[in-house]
Amino acid sequence: MNNYNSAISFVINLIIFLVTLISTVQLFFKDRKWFLQRAREAFRFFTVQSNALCAVSALFMLLFPAAEWTYYLKIIGTSAVAVTMMTVLLFLGPVFGYQYMFKGSDLFMHLLTPLMALVSLCVFERRGISFAKSFIGIIPVALYGPLYMYKILFAPEGKRWEDFYGFNRGGKWRVSYVLMHLGTAVICVFLYLLLNI
Repeated sequence: MNNYNSAISFVINLIIFLVTLISTVQLFFKDRKWFLQRAREAFRFFTVQSNALCAVSALFMLLFPAAEWTYYLKIIGTSAVAVTMMTVLLFLGPVFGYQYMFKGSDLFMHLLTPLMALVSLCVFERRGISFAKSFIGIIPVALYGPLYMYKILFAPEGKRWEDFYGFNRGGKWRVSYVLMHLGTAVICVFLYLLLNI
């Protein structure tokens, strides 16, 4: 990266890290009091997990911008928040209403942070990637998908999660499961194209 790109990358990654840190810390409080259970429940959501991962990748990009592993971690983190953004835009927004999806800190987690991550990675940090390696972006969904399906369908009654994403609406969890992985693969291809322009 040249000096200009490095400077812009640094600023965007710093914003991503700080905004996500503030949003995450707030999850541990309720009525200005420490409330660990609130954070535990919040971290059930892929939105929170993907943004935390993206923030970690942004932090390492700040600390080790030239390292190859940092670049790949940033691709994984960016892919994860891109999945969050596209899920909100194409599925959750129409179902639950965009006014609820882009309110408060969710505006960053669902839209602004994913856009910043995409811009920083694909414009200011771009180094290219092989087609095969671009699919490392599937890792977060590949790990979360089985956990989510287990928790809403097969976990013991007292340990189940509510189907807060509505992926099992009408008993169609198999369709949702396949579509989420295919959609993530499409995002990986999209990133591959942008990183190799």
